[in-house]
Formats: sequence, structure tokens, C-alpha cells
Amino acid sequence: MIEYIKGQLTDLTPALAVVEAAGVGYALNISLNTYSSIQGKSDVKLYVHEAIREDAHILYGFCQKKEREMFQLLITVSGVGTNTARMMLSSLSVAELCNAISTGDERIIKGIKGIGKMTAQRIIVDLRDKIVALGIADQIPAGGNINNPIDTGVRDEAVAALTMLGFAPAPTQKVVVQILTDQPSLPVEQVVKLALKQIK
Repeated sequence: MIEYIKGQLTDLTPALAVVEAAGVGYALNISLNTYSSIQGKSDVKLYVHEAIREDAHILYGFCQKKEREMFQLLITVSGVGTNTARMMLSSLSVAELCNAISTGDERIIKGIKGIGKMTAQRIIVDLRDKIVALGIADQIPAGGNINNPIDTGVRDEAVAALTMLGFAPAPTQKVVVQILTDQPSLPVEQVVKLALKQIK
């Protein structure tokens, strides 16, 4: 089992980080929270969750242990897979998610793409007691205050990230363009976060 990978960050998108360690490049699926934390860094340490299936061996990377613990708790809930858990951690910070679960705020959880009323209720019921062990007081900083000029690069990177999360490119691009038109100085991760709330 891989606990963490520490090495040079050779490639980074809002959905994927490639870390080279001992001559091997590891592709790790990441959330927007992790993207915000490691953006601009050359050397990183990512805590790993391995999803081993018959047809694939997929690695998920997290900048902090707490985010990985939250991810691993989420995927224990019936109806929540790894992609849904990653989307939840891209839409909300660990602290925000813990707060929503502990206060039973079904509305916030249901507002995440792919989460229906029944799943939101299951997440609250199943995890409310367990998240106490997570140490909610230590909040992960939001990060991501880098202003990118509006250009096709920001648009394309946001659309590519959302496409990797499973959304169709055409409607995704329409939403991303509208967001950038209204708020041209937004960084990629913020564009993606807003798009996650708007794409139907």
C-alpha cells in the first residue's frame, strides 16, 4: 500500500497531478482543494488512496491527510463512488463538508452535482458521528487567490477538468464561457467550482 508520494510536480491540471519520484511518474487524481494547495510548487508530497479494480489501478492524491480521510469516509456511503467523493471535495472544503454533515445541512450537500436527496441523507446519517474523529477544528485553507487573465487557456483548462470529471464538453464550455464573461479574473479552480454548481 502506498502511503504518500513525494517528488517533483511535473504536470498539473485541476483534476490531475503527475509527480515524479525515483524516476517514475505517478498520475494522481486530485480535487480542486488539492490543486489550489499545490499550484505553483515544484516539489510536493501527496497522500495516496489506491482504488484497485479488475480493469484499472487508480491513484488519488491529497495534499493533507484530513482530505484523504474525508474521501475514504465518503466512499463508504452507499451510492458514493470515488468520482462523486472527489467532486464533493472539489465543491466544498473539508471543513465546509464536515460542518454541513455535523449540522445535518442536507441542502448544501444536495447542491453538489450528482448528489440527490436520499444520498445526502445517507451521508449525514452514516458520517455524522465518524467525522468527529477527523478533527474538524483544523481547517484546510481555501487558497487559490491567483488571478488569471481571461483567455482561452483558462477556458480550455476548466473545460478539460470538467470533462475529466464526466461532464459533456459542449454544455460545459457554455457554462465556463458565461462564468468567465461575468468574472474574467477568476482562476481556473474557481471557474470549475462555480461550473460544478451550474452544470445540469
